[in-house]
Amino acid sequence: MTAYQATARIFLTAFKALPRAAQDAALFTLVHNPMVREDIIDLAIAKKRVPEKARPFRVLLSGNKSSRSKK
Repeated sequence: MTAYQATARIFLTAFKALPRAAQDAALFTLVHNPMVREDIIDLAIAKKRVPEKARPFRVLLSGNKSSRSKK
C-alpha cells in the first residue's frame, strides 16, 4: 500500500465516522468546487465503463463506434 492509498483509507475511515449531516456538508463543499466536481464525474464514468471493450485510439478519433477502422 502506498502512502497515498494509506492516506485515502484514513480519510475515508474518518469520513465514515462523521455524523450524516457532517458527511453531507463535506460532500456539498467538494462538489461545489468545479475542478473536484469534474474529477468526480470523470471517475464515475471511468468506473462505469470498466467492463467495456477497449477501442483503438484511431477508431476513437474517427468517431466510429465499431472496433474496426474503415479502410
